This record gives sequence, C-alpha cells and structure tokens, in this order.
Amino acid sequence: MASARKQRPERITGAQAIVRTLEDLGTDLVFGIPGGAVLPLYDALYESTRLRHVLVRHEQGAGHAAEGYAQASGKVGVCIATSGPGATNLVTPLADANLDSVPVVAITGQVGRTLLGTDAFQEADIRGVTMPITKHNFIVTDPQDIPGAIAAAFHLASTGRPGPVLVDIPKDVQNSYLDYSFPARFDLPGYKPTTTPHPRQISQAVKLIAKSEKPVLYVGGGVIKAEASRELLEFAEYTGIPVVTTLMALGSFPDGHPQHLGMPGMHGTVPAVAAMQRADLLIAIGARFDDRVTGDTSTFAPHAKVIHADIDPAEIGKIREANVPIVGDAREVLLQLTKTYRNDSTANPPEISAWLAYLEDLKNRFPRGYEPTADGMLNPQFVLEKLSETVGPDAIYCAGVGQHQMWSAQFIDFERPRTWINSGGAGTMGYAVPAALGAKAAEPDREVWAIDGDGCFQMTNQELTTAAVEGFPVKVAVINNGNLGMVRQWQTLYFGQNYSSTKLREQEVYVPDFVQLAEALGCESIRVTKEEEVVPAIEWARTINDRPVVIDFIVGQDAQVWPMIGGGKSNEEIQYALGLRPLFDENESAAEEPAEIHETLEEAQDQ
Repeated sequence: MASARKQRPERITGAQAIVRTLEDLGTDLVFGIPGGAVLPLYDALYESTRLRHVLVRHEQGAGHAAEGYAQASGKVGVCIATSGPGATNLVTPLADANLDSVPVVAITGQVGRTLLGTDAFQEADIRGVTMPITKHNFIVTDPQDIPGAIAAAFHLASTGRPGPVLVDIPKDVQNSYLDYSFPARFDLPGYKPTTTPHPRQISQAVKLIAKSEKPVLYVGGGVIKAEASRELLEFAEYTGIPVVTTLMALGSFPDGHPQHLGMPGMHGTVPAVAAMQRADLLIAIGARFDDRVTGDTSTFAPHAKVIHADIDPAEIGKIREANVPIVGDAREVLLQLTKTYRNDSTANPPEISAWLAYLEDLKNRFPRGYEPTADGMLNPQFVLEKLSETVGPDAIYCAGVGQHQMWSAQFIDFERPRTWINSGGAGTMGYAVPAALGAKAAEPDREVWAIDGDGCFQMTNQELTTAAVEGFPVKVAVINNGNLGMVRQWQTLYFGQNYSSTKLREQEVYVPDFVQLAEALGCESIRVTKEEEVVPAIEWARTINDRPVVIDFIVGQDAQVWPMIGGGKSNEEIQYALGLRPLFDENESAAEEPAEIHETLEEAQDQ
C-alpha cells in the first residue's frame, strides 16, 4: 500500500499570514483604520470570513477599544494601525494598557525594508518609540517569521503579568510569500513566568496571618486578571479578614459584603484608609502599592508587616519592603493559602473581633454621602447613585478620568469582576467611549454604560459614530459641569481658586451642544437638569437598543470629590469635607484604643 503523501504547507502572502494566524489564535474581532503601509493587510482582511474588522475613527480609539474588549472578556484585544502617525496614535492606549496590565496586541504597518532609516514618507521607529511602554515588541523582517511573531505576541500579552505587545511589519514583508503553518511551538528564551507560589512562602504567610491582630487584605487588579475573585471570597470568608479593593480591583470582592471596607487611597473611604493606616499586617494580592493608594510612603501603614503576592517579581519590594514575598498567580496564591490553612491544624484564623468592631464602627460613622450643590444644581453623586440603583450590578460601567471617575467608583455598587473598566495608572482622558465600544463588542448581550466628563467626552466622542455604524448600542452618561472638574478642584484647594484654563463653557451656554452633537453622530440623546428627570432618562435610555444613547447631565460646577488626600500627603491627612482638619491627629499613637481614635474622628466630623 502506498504511503500517504505529506501535505505541503500553504503558500500565501505575509498579509494573508497575519490574518490566518489571528484566526488560528481564536481572534474574532479587531479594531483599526487603514493606511498605505497596511493596505496589503486590509486586502487580506477583506477576504476573511472569520475575522470581523471594526473601522474606528481614530487610532487612539482602536487602542482603547481593544483595551475595553480585553478588560470585559479576559481575552487579548487587537488593534491595527498604519505606519508613522497611525502607529504613534497608538502610543497613548499602549501606555495605558502597560500601566493597567491589559493584554493587547497592536499590529502596525511599516515602510518597506529598503526604506528603513531613510526618513521615508510616514516612517517612524515605532518599535523604539514604544519600547518603554510595551511588555515586548517585534519588527518582522522575514515573512516566514510572521506566524511565530504574532503567536508569541499573544502568548506574551496574556500570560504572566498581562500587557501590550506590538508587532511592526514592513509593507514589502506583507506582500512577500511564505509557506504557512501555525506555530505549534515558539521559543522565548528567558520568559518563564512563575505561576505557582513556593510552599515555604505560603507557610510563612499563614503563620504571620495567624499571629496578626489587625490584618487587612489589600486587593489589586491582579486578582481580576487572574480570575481569582471566587478564591479571594473563599479565603476572606474563611479567615474573616477585612478587604479593601483598589480602583482597578473594584468588583473583585462584592461591595455589599460585610467584610468589604471600600476603596483605599486618595479618594478612598475612611474605613479603608484607616484600616490600612492602623493595620499590623497588609496582605497585598495583585497590588503594586501605587502612589494614589499609599500617599507619602514614609508614613503609609507605619506599623504593618507586609505579605506581598504578585505575578511580577519586579513589583515585590519596589515600593514597600515585603516581610514575606510571594511570586505567583493570584488565583494560585489564594488557593494555596486557603488549602494550607485548612490542612494545618496549628494555623487558626486570627482573633480579630476587636479590630472588626472598630472598623464596623468607622463604616457606620463615615458612610458615603454628599452635600447639596451650593448653586442648587444637580448633584453628580446623585446621578451616579441613581444610575447604579436603576441599572444594577450586572451591567458593565466604563469611566473616563477625573471627578466623574472617582464618583463612579464611590457611588456605583460593584458586585462581580469585569463590570468596572477604567484607566487607572495612566489616567487617560478620552478613555470611556472607545473602551465602552470595545466592551460592548466583547459582550454584546450585556448593558454597557460609558460615564464621561464633558472634558473627556470631547476628546474621543467621534467613536460614537463607530458605535452607531457598527451596531454597538452603548449608553453614555456625560457628567457635564462645564469645567475640567478635577483640575478645578485642585485649583480650589491648592491654588487660591485661580481657575486657570479649566472652564470649558459658560454655565448657561451649551457649546458644544452635546445633544445635537450626539444626534449628528448617529445617537439618540437627551439633556437632564433636574433630579426628577434623572431616573426617567436612564430608564428611557435602557429601552433603546438599536443605536447608542447619550444623556447630557448638567451638574453643579463646584461639587467636589470627598474624602480626599492631597497628592504626596500622608494618608493620616485624609479629609472628609472641605475645611476639616485631618481625621487622624498627628500625635495619635497607633497603639491607642479604638475609642480614643473614634473621639478624634468624631471631633473632625463635628467640625
């Protein structure tokens, strides 16, 4: 019997190989905009029946949409741009993804190999430009390397600490031919992320926890990236340890759980900030001791020992020395901690009843709340509170950056992971609308709300046209105070109310008119100025599912985000409202009894 003939590799172009590799990796959707250096790729995309391309209106929108897709789905987001300015327009979303550990792969076109280094038309060394803000990047100079480079990019982006990877492919490489085969293996020397924690560190951590009297679980976005929310809940409930969740971790632990203290840091809750400042043990899981959490590091959690678990060993000890360093995936770390506790008869959960009583009292004394606006206009906090009540915790909420972001974090209730998407580390204005588009593309059956300020909204609202044309009916709540609100707040507090270049419009003049603008971009829109209009407007928006909806909420310009800790200040100096002295007396000893601490807090509250 004749032996079977070995099948020959398929002969295709480099551009076709890009598309085929994406398909073989399971990609179903990419965001981008064509240009000269990626025309071969777009010609190959035209022939694909398995890969949907979403035509954005700006490359920055493509990058943020890829981020939103990745954050909502947990999969790798993909964006495409041409060479030169097309590629450099991806710099902001790549930097954003890098700081927030978002798995994104960017594919950029480049001038032909013979033109490299000649300052050719639309040439930019995008690999050199993005080297500091990507997890890794490639330039492919041999068409045969295309499948391996893209597969490696996906692997790098989605494993270990996730992050953005860029693949730059010259135009003539896209036009060249290769024998295509999907890479079963690829060699990445030196890249072997540690996911399983060392048992010795786990054992040391358990012993330290058992001895603690004032422990706090300090939870970061790494818990969501690791899909570790269930394991976090199990460990927290087994030990009874209170939990704080950072801005990037909201939803990783249910807001409504009795052990949850809220968000720590600059605009965190009083109980969360107090818990970290008074703790004798911080158990940091997937958190990086960001300056917005720690404030002045020299006075942050001054009497706390630290257990620091992170997938990225470079983060451990970078800001705060760890007594027990644990390198590993957050899910594996939490599983092993719980398993060790249950299997070790000598390791009992800590006795922390007095600590929990103190924190519960703080929760009762300092609930979230707000004062009516001085000018009698709509409270932004009221809007977001009603949005949360009306829409509920199953929706996905995407926020821009500024006051509206902090109010959203404070007044929307997050009960499950991947329902809160925002720009944390980079603080990128213009993030919300394209990220919401990407989230809706990833989760078409979920309700998706973009919460934006009027400053942020004017940076990327053109992507509403993308949403309208491509069929992504997102809802947008514009918190419109006529100003760059967070900058204005700092000018109010620290710059003598010198409102330099923060006013975006006169209060009674709607320029631009967001209702008319939204309608011109293909959306339904309405303006809201009174409390009684808020819930009906939200309910109306929820009934429209064939196009995007924009609600222009006109709110008071002097509303401020409280609590607040000034930039670089100690967390001891948290203020609960304008004019209060710090909640914690500078002479207060961490060893004081809770009752004495309460007196200090009560005095501050009375003022």
